[in-house]
Amino acid sequence: QVQLVESGGGSVQPGESLTLSCVTSRYDLNCMGWFRQAPGKEREAIAVINTATGSTFYYGSGQGRFKVSEDDINKTVYLRMNDLKPEDTAIYYCAAPKRRGTCDWSPATYSSWGQGTQVTVSS
Repeated sequence: QVQLVESGGGSVQPGESLTLSCVTSRYDLNCMGWFRQAPGKEREAIAVINTATGSTFYYGSGQGRFKVSEDDINKTVYLRMNDLKPEDTAIYYCAAPKRRGTCDWSPATYSSWGQGTQVTVSS
């Protein structure tokens, strides 16, 4: 089981930025995903990073505003979110896949999840 700990959430105004962090106990699965879940909605993918190659993939409305990055020395993956909008309000999760190197948008691909960190965007 992979242990994941997120941090960095908070309450911000529209147009502001936040950076979320996710520290993982394992870095050999070569893939980490960021997801979010708003009240009454399904969990959705935001970004995935292949930590072996550095390739990144973005999904949904965060494309162009969000950026995923990694620090392999500290086993940490980041999600930088710019120009935040009220519709970005959600609980944000990082996740590790069931199988090494499996990087895709489906939550079913991932078996280990962090506790989640709340992001609230409101004026």
